[in-house]
Amino acid sequence: MSEKRKICVVTGSRADYGLLYWLIWEIDNDPQLRLQLIATGAHLAPEFDLTYRIIERDGFAIDEKVDIQLGDDTPVGISRSLARAVSGIGQALENLRPDVLVLLGDRYEILAAATAALVARVPVAHIHGGESTEGLIDEAIRHSVTKMSHLHFVTAKAYRERVIQLGESPERVFNLGAPGLDNLKRLSLPTRKALEEKLSLDLSPPVFLVTYHPVTLSEDDPAQAMGQVFSALDKFQEAKIIFTGVNADTRSRPIAELIKAFVADNRERSRYVVNLGQKLYLSALKHATLVLGNSSSGIIEAPSFKIPTINLGDRQRGRLRADSVIDCAEDSGSIENAVRQAMSENFRKKLAKTRSPYGQGDSSLKIKNKLKTADLDGILMKRFHTVAS
Repeated sequence: MSEKRKICVVTGSRADYGLLYWLIWEIDNDPQLRLQLIATGAHLAPEFDLTYRIIERDGFAIDEKVDIQLGDDTPVGISRSLARAVSGIGQALENLRPDVLVLLGDRYEILAAATAALVARVPVAHIHGGESTEGLIDEAIRHSVTKMSHLHFVTAKAYRERVIQLGESPERVFNLGAPGLDNLKRLSLPTRKALEEKLSLDLSPPVFLVTYHPVTLSEDDPAQAMGQVFSALDKFQEAKIIFTGVNADTRSRPIAELIKAFVADNRERSRYVVNLGQKLYLSALKHATLVLGNSSSGIIEAPSFKIPTINLGDRQRGRLRADSVIDCAEDSGSIENAVRQAMSENFRKKLAKTRSPYGQGDSSLKIKNKLKTADLDGILMKRFHTVAS
């Protein structure tokens, strides 16, 4: 019997773990593969709820924990965390010696993992490459990780074309859809009653699910944008509001503190939850009247629930959108008008025909099979693929 192929997955937060869950499960349950897990980033930070424990509760063994000390959200603090991530993940790769390293997305700890793998000569398989989010440092990180990767699992035809445009071999770029959508088919989601009990909040409609993260390339004060959001929300006193946790990015703490203050003043109708967990988050999506904010989940997952998304500002500028997404400026008047549009009878009638451009929720098994069968001989030495003009 040949030796099992070792597939190592890096996860840095509750968000990417939720998207990777079924791929991790598929790898772990394939007798010809050996799963390895590296947990880092927000998973190991007390302020983000030590979410590595969720991974362990799900029955997966974490092979390496790399603490990058997310105590400082200034640019210098993030740079220090990035350096710690390169060093720590480099050591983890030396210990584990995987055959393939699987990375998803575009956060700085993913850049660190790709950098460590490049130096360690470990082939990288990257998920969600080729996408565009022009308001974030993630834009440059994502394309940089693409150039350090060897297998590419993209989520749409346009993104496959972009990865090839970046010089990657078409034979190694696979359009298999977004693995996070697998949750919609494979998870049994909590009922509205269970969600109400978790939040201690009546969720009779309308329910607004709000997720707002820093716009890392913007010079604007995030406090100003949040003030505009709160002013708009005050126009809808009948709405129940669920705020989800803020990413571990530069200037994330002021946003979290402002949300906590709003919730303290509106306790009868709002909650802030640092980490809902994947099932409860998707349940919140399912039972929400609309999604408001600047998270990718409003672009990728929400359309599959056929609920409207009000996408604020430039954070997700450049991503493919379903018809259920309303792009909106970050001022209270525009936000109020967008909410009224999303709640209007005419707009809601159109939602039945909404179709996600990110696949149909059957990606994880396909990705696992590609990881299992890909020819890794000579894969490290890439040639730049020139697209014919």
